Amino acid sequence: MEKYRDIFISSFTDYGSYLWREVLNPSWGNYFYWLLGLSLFFWLLEILLPWRQHQAKIRQDFWLDGFYMLFNFFLFSLVGFNAISNIGVEAFSDFLALFGLNNLVAFEIQSWPVWAQLLTLFMVRDFIQWNIHRLLHRSDFLWKFHKVHHSVQQMGFAAHLRFHWGETIVYRTLEYIPLAMIGFGIQDFFLVHIFATAIGHFNHSNFHLPLGPLRYLLNNPQMHIWHHAKHMPRKYGANYGISLSVWDYLFGTAYKPENGRDIELGFDEVEHYPQSFIEQQWHPFREGRTTRKKALLEEQQELANATAGSVVK
Repeated sequence: MEKYRDIFISSFTDYGSYLWREVLNPSWGNYFYWLLGLSLFFWLLEILLPWRQHQAKIRQDFWLDGFYMLFNFFLFSLVGFNAISNIGVEAFSDFLALFGLNNLVAFEIQSWPVWAQLLTLFMVRDFIQWNIHRLLHRSDFLWKFHKVHHSVQQMGFAAHLRFHWGETIVYRTLEYIPLAMIGFGIQDFFLVHIFATAIGHFNHSNFHLPLGPLRYLLNNPQMHIWHHAKHMPRKYGANYGISLSVWDYLFGTAYKPENGRDIELGFDEVEHYPQSFIEQQWHPFREGRTTRKKALLEEQQELANATAGSVVK
């Protein structure tokens, strides 16, 4: 237990030091300034070449989504996720050691050319995330957390990182073993992460860039807008692609009936969804209790009505 305690403590101090260095030392290998630069770039495109020209330059919830970017990209790890992740990885390694296993690597790709490593990691990771994204829509429990992302009613680049921290736990947990099996310790993962962040910003931006045939490979705002449509003929939605749209076309979940520039976004009664960051973090935990309480009250009312009806007879 002492080992895990030391990991827990050092995870906070190490990540705090890392984040401080990121802020103080701009460089080409710096996540913080890449996120800032990409955000400013796509915001400038939205200002100069807006797809929805009636939408304000500082749209609804712009600053809320800006805070979500900072929180989900950096602060969530600082407040505990990094420590819990490190303990989880160490505990899993200790579990494997009980069976004489040092790791889960099934395909040793670190001997491959760097471009092949990066492409493999990008494709495998994106396919895993596509499946997890589908799960978020199909599971009633997980949908409560994913609704935070779908509470966006005016789309813009910063909506990309508006998601509940519970999603981070789901994604990272379900990604871990498959990625570990291909030797996930790639030094240049930075490039994959930045590329995926850029595409995610692009998918959510108020910007129109015709991709031609590339639209069947790369996700884009004109496709992803339908994923956020308030009214969909498909029960669990469509267009689950994170960076790549090809998975949706291959597996029959693509949906783009027309130009979706002015469609309503969100879900039923989205206008009543909590508006503040704190309330949105608590809402998934309260929503289930509220729904059960409402169902119980309705049952009691039906029983009371039935009883009253029998008495009258």
